This record gives sequence, structure tokens and C-alpha cells, in this order.
Amino acid sequence: MEVKDIVDVKTVKTDMNVMNKKQALKALAELLYQNDYITEVEGFMKDIYVREAEGQTGIGSYIAIPHGKSSFVKRIGVAIGINQTEIPWESLDGKGVKGIILFAVGNDNEGARTHLKMLSLFARKLGNDEVVATLLAAKNPAEVANAFA
Repeated sequence: MEVKDIVDVKTVKTDMNVMNKKQALKALAELLYQNDYITEVEGFMKDIYVREAEGQTGIGSYIAIPHGKSSFVKRIGVAIGINQTEIPWESLDGKGVKGIILFAVGNDNEGARTHLKMLSLFARKLGNDEVVATLLAAKNPAEVANAFA
């Protein structure tokens, strides 16, 4: 499994214009729903908020990786949003975020293993400043996918 194999251009939104975390998560959850990754937006969001309550998902450099295991996930994937402006988010460096990578993984044993592997793969890519800069500057879904290639 590689990051480039997980990124689906149909679940990437580069022109997001939301004002807060709740709006960002809802917009991305709706993308996952519309593309048949999850069965329900509200239930999925509740599961994401359970994980959000455990600790910050803002990893610094204007990037957040909200995640959580959910029974509302039909198939594993991610939704990626690039917001036009920085929005408030609890993060390691105290800054807000512009790039959000929302993970959709099931809450079964396979989901747990895949969840950790996906987090590791994305964390490795996002540890590269060039990848982050390219991601945040992306103007379309293909550019987001290329940032991770």
C-alpha cells in the first residue's frame, strides 16, 4: 500500500472555503459519502469526534489528519481538503490548518491494522516540507495526488 494508491481524486477538494473544524469535517465526510466510502455522514462524524476528543490531530505546518475507526465505513480511503484560509485547529505547533486529510477506516481488526499503516504512510510523506508546500499550493485534485506521488 502506497499513499498514491489511497488518494482518490474524487474525494479531494482544493477550493474549500470553510471557517472552522466542524465545517471542514462535514464537507469532507460528505465527499466520502457521495463517493461510497461511508454509509452515513452524521454517524461517521460522531466517531471522528470521539478521536478528536482524545488529542490533537493538527500535526503542524498547517496540516491536520483527523481520523478514527468507524462502523459507518464501507471501504477504506481518505478525503483531502485544501482550505483557502487558515482555520482554528488544535495542533502541535499552535497554528491553525489549511490542509486536512480525513481518514475513513472501519472499526474491525483489518481496519485497525490499515488505520495504523495509513497514518504511518501519510506521516512519512507529510514530514517532508516540499510535499506539504506542494499539497497546500495545489489548485486541483490531480495536483494533490501528485504531491503524494
